[in-house]
Amino acid sequence: MLKEGTKAPEFTLPDQNAQPVSLSDFLGKSVILYFYPRDNTPGCTRQARAFAERYDEFAARDAVVIGVSRDSPASHLRFAEKNGLPFILLSDPELAVIAPYGAWQEKKDRGRVSMGIVRSSYLIGRDGIIRRAMTRVKPDQNAAEMLALLDGED
Repeated sequence: MLKEGTKAPEFTLPDQNAQPVSLSDFLGKSVILYFYPRDNTPGCTRQARAFAERYDEFAARDAVVIGVSRDSPASHLRFAEKNGLPFILLSDPELAVIAPYGAWQEKKDRGRVSMGIVRSSYLIGRDGIIRRAMTRVKPDQNAAEMLALLDGED
């Protein structure tokens, strides 16, 4: 994980509409950047829906929500349409952002060890500085945690 208090590394990735999105596009806004394993899996769907349900609360705090996984833009578009997701989903199949942000880690599942995306999230301040870095977040609690952190920013 990247350290709190450091500048968030710049990136540009395609969104669900295959349009390039850069972190610097959101300077002056708070950014919730969350990394999740895969579209249309139970935990990832619950996490995305929780962010969608509270989207207006994030917008009222001048915050942008961005989800990142290895899935393709086309997969993200289907996932967003199916679940009514109003926020940005970025495609990172080459791990250009996932790895530097520390979300690509060794995982253990039923005794099997493999590399994969560990559910992680960052609160990036309006100035581009990482305010909070969280790993192994719970899908049902992450949106509420991020809102609470935003409320502590002001």
